[in-house]
Amino acid sequence: MKKPALIFSYIFNPLLIPVYATLFYFLITINYFHTHEVYLVFIQVLIVTVLLPVSIFYLLRSLGLIKTRMLLNKNERRLPLAIYAVLLFILIKHSLADFVLPELYYYFLGSLISITGALALVLFNYKISLHVLGVSSLTVFVISISAYYHIQLLWIIAILITCCGFVASARLLVKEHTLSGILLGALIGIVPQVLLWFAWLFPVV
Repeated sequence: MKKPALIFSYIFNPLLIPVYATLFYFLITINYFHTHEVYLVFIQVLIVTVLLPVSIFYLLRSLGLIKTRMLLNKNERRLPLAIYAVLLFILIKHSLADFVLPELYYYFLGSLISITGALALVLFNYKISLHVLGVSSLTVFVISISAYYHIQLLWIIAILITCCGFVASARLLVKEHTLSGILLGALIGIVPQVLLWFAWLFPVV
């Protein structure tokens, strides 16, 4: 059972979730943008949320600031989470305009709030599941897009909700987190996205 659990952990790695969200967004809205605009935003998201964090992670390992590959130690999470929060802020500030890409803008703003919350908890020596945080926020984002564009996406939402359960079970199975860490990860992933609905979704609905 541990092998499928590890597969789910890799598929829904927290660093990949923003890429999935961006791909999904442009698949839905492809007719509203020029091809070069899609490529430009996607490449920026890929660089800032995946390539740079991975490069910085290995730099920190080479400097001896991180010793475990999966950031198992609570103290080791502090610097990577802080750096990732800064990268998300830069992406939001300089690459995503709220009047051009409001859906992505508020998704990443919610992600920034979630990561900041995770960092705050780490500072108080509490570890939550970043995997569950990521897949939960992605699920809420898909629900948001479905409501915003009035598109029937029930089967995708159902699959993502099922994946949330699988990811949570996988993290418990490999004994990476406690049940409270799983539940709190889901809560911190969901709540900021839902609260931001008041900024962009509810006026439309």
